[in-house]
Amino acid sequence: MEDEKFKLTYIVTIMVAVTLCICLIAMVGALLAGLWSKDVENAEIFKMLSPALMTILGASVGVLAGVKMSTKNKCKECDV
Repeated sequence: MEDEKFKLTYIVTIMVAVTLCICLIAMVGALLAGLWSKDVENAEIFKMLSPALMTILGASVGVLAGVKMSTKNKCKECDV
């Protein structure tokens, strides 16, 4: 049972990390495309991408921290 839980935790952690990497690469690509585009002002690109970037980063860090903290406590005497 513990081995299955460890495998599931590992798979979820890898999936979240890969999804975060894909999102960040897409965001940086959009940022770079907007910075060199003559049709778009740079200030508008930062206004649009900044909240989305912070939301994605915050959610991913929260999920990873939650998964790691839920599997870290294995001491039954520590549960009070």
